[in-house]
Amino acid sequence: MNNQYFYKNLIGWYIKVQRQLPWRESFEPYTVWLSEIMLQQTQVITVIDYFNRFVKAYPTVEALSQANEDDVFKLWEGLGYYSRARNLIRCAKIVVEEYEGQFPNDYKTLLKLPGIGPYTAGAILSIAYNQSIPAVDGNVMRVISRYRGLDVNISDTKSRVVFEKEVMSLIGGSPRDFNQGIMELGATVCTPKQSKCEQCPVNEGCQAFKSNTVDQYPVKLKKIKKKTMNMAAIILEEQDKMMIVKRPNSGLMANLWGFPVVETTSSTPEREIEDYIHEAYGLEIDVLKIEEGARHIFTHLIWDMTLYRCVIKASNKGSKIIEYPENLWVGKEAFNEYAFPTAFRKLFPLI
Repeated sequence: MNNQYFYKNLIGWYIKVQRQLPWRESFEPYTVWLSEIMLQQTQVITVIDYFNRFVKAYPTVEALSQANEDDVFKLWEGLGYYSRARNLIRCAKIVVEEYEGQFPNDYKTLLKLPGIGPYTAGAILSIAYNQSIPAVDGNVMRVISRYRGLDVNISDTKSRVVFEKEVMSLIGGSPRDFNQGIMELGATVCTPKQSKCEQCPVNEGCQAFKSNTVDQYPVKLKKIKKKTMNMAAIILEEQDKMMIVKRPNSGLMANLWGFPVVETTSSTPEREIEDYIHEAYGLEIDVLKIEEGARHIFTHLIWDMTLYRCVIKASNKGSKIIEYPENLWVGKEAFNEYAFPTAFRKLFPLI
């Protein structure tokens, strides 16, 4: 089968069966960019409501460039990978200030913008500007690996060049439809497991399908085992309020609100908690009760959290250290006013 077969059959299939998604209603660079950032590491069904709310709050890149970070984080709450939200604001400001509110239509220029990598740049240029630029993500790698029978390790960053060349050999007259079509194929038919090969519009030319080796592609090295940490989540109570803290502006869950946490490594975690609170906040506390906990899986590590209810010792009452802008005392009913990441929200039912 030649390359024209793949292009023709893919486009015909995509036009007939494509999902009706809100970001496909127009090819505006702003909404294409926004949707692609949201779709990173997140399922389509989850993104739909977030996208609609976000566009309602910030209908243009100009509006987003003027947004308050805390407000954006609140809208983003639950999507995870909060560096994406931070980069959205940074990127919007640059587009408005340096490019008069217009997303660049040049690949190298797009790559200089915060949060935009090779895939996102390719998606913007092909979908918004209909340029013949590959947009290679995991879905595309899987489709191409199977169709060509490529024994290329997709975990190796150098493999991207191989897949980009393959895509470029297949793109025809409508890069916009082609890139969306091949991503749609990978997301709905050529899936990681239990692929629907009989429904595939290009199965007659697929090497893996013809050789019954679909499950062997794509080639991928084993993942590095994630580090597991035992974390004490500290609920520091004062009357009917609890202390919440704003995390540093870099690192894990940056700039989001949560509870004080510390890794516990000994058989006496209560002592570790007391030492941590004294060192971090200058407070003497008593650990009153140990509750259940929750597990949260990040990209590179796992937190096994246990909830510890604590109170300030009488000698510390009224200390000026207790409350300042990055550490507040609030009631549980006010939690939803602050942007908590999912890791901490898992603890809400236990409090």
